[in-house]
Amino acid sequence: MTATAVPALTARSASRRREHVFYLGMALAVILVVFAGFARTYYLRPWFTADALRPLLHLHGVVFTAWVVLLLGQVTLVAGGRVGVHRRLGVAGMALASVLVLVGATTAIIRAKEGFAPPGGPPPLVFLIIPFADMVVFAALVGAGFAFRRRGDTHKRLMVLATISLLAAPIARLPFGVMEAGPPAFFGLTDLFLVPMLVFDLVTRGRIHPATGWGALAIVASQPLRLILGGTSAWLAFAGWMARG
Repeated sequence: MTATAVPALTARSASRRREHVFYLGMALAVILVVFAGFARTYYLRPWFTADALRPLLHLHGVVFTAWVVLLLGQVTLVAGGRVGVHRRLGVAGMALASVLVLVGATTAIIRAKEGFAPPGGPPPLVFLIIPFADMVVFAALVGAGFAFRRRGDTHKRLMVLATISLLAAPIARLPFGVMEAGPPAFFGLTDLFLVPMLVFDLVTRGRIHPATGWGALAIVASQPLRLILGGTSAWLAFAGWMARG
């Protein structure tokens, strides 16, 4: 090994360690927010209410939890050099993502059919576009991540971004009046998770990775777009058709 090869190898090793630490930190931050947001209504529900949780919502909670735990597990496997296990588990991850989209969309539609809307929020069929669009954005990012599974730099960014796209729901339920503050609050707090992704790219690469840039743009652009479309006659007709199904 030449004298110049040793520093280059050391630099690559240090770069990989930085990436492992960063993505592990992002996964842990996601889990913390999910737990804090759903603690009262799901994880610690028996301490706050004696009402039983209906099976559909319990299934929703199990699937959502399984996804964020899987994210942490996958990041940990890569950090530990167990890439082969990571890839085999990724197949199960895609199946889980499909179930998450199905359960998430079904739950949102049924809740709208039952007349659910947050306090002070828009009518149920208008509000339905928010969780429904979450599933669309998540599915698009996960699908792209799976398509680029052989390109690790792209794959991992898309998978983390897909998970970030789901965080509006737990963030809206944080015990700080976020839900009452409306979409600007819970969307804005969700978008804060995009900042470290962008900064990490700039610091380590000198530029934003295309997956980070386009993925973050998809998440942010979808937020005002769904608020604009939610009150249109086309969406209300579509939402009404789904709710009647």
